[in-house]
Amino acid sequence: MSEDSLRVDRWLWFTRFYKTRTAATAAVQGGHVRVNGERARTSVRVHPGDQIRLHRQQLEFSLKVVGIPARRGPATDARACYVESEESIARREKQLAELRRDRLQMPTTRGKPDKHTRRQLRQRNRGAD
Repeated sequence: MSEDSLRVDRWLWFTRFYKTRTAATAAVQGGHVRVNGERARTSVRVHPGDQIRLHRQQLEFSLKVVGIPARRGPATDARACYVESEESIARREKQLAELRRDRLQMPTTRGKPDKHTRRQLRQRNRGAD
């Protein structure tokens, strides 16, 4: 790990929050990333000690930058570059539990629904509103 700085989109990609750098760049440009409380731009450089708030797939991460990776390496090396707060972990686990509970309440079908089944599902959802 080098102790310099790194663009926020590259840091997110190197630490494996996104599969591609393009996806990381899109998240930053879309306003899903905040560095030290301010909305980040892709040109913002991340230094050790910075706070990052990240929204990814309906989940929120609160991270503290501990190190700057030299490359996109194994996940164990990536995890060594940040520390996630305990409250962030608890909040994310609670959100995941709520999402799972919501999915269990949705109607299920055997296999991929055909045109007739999709129509029935839409009618049930309209009736629930």
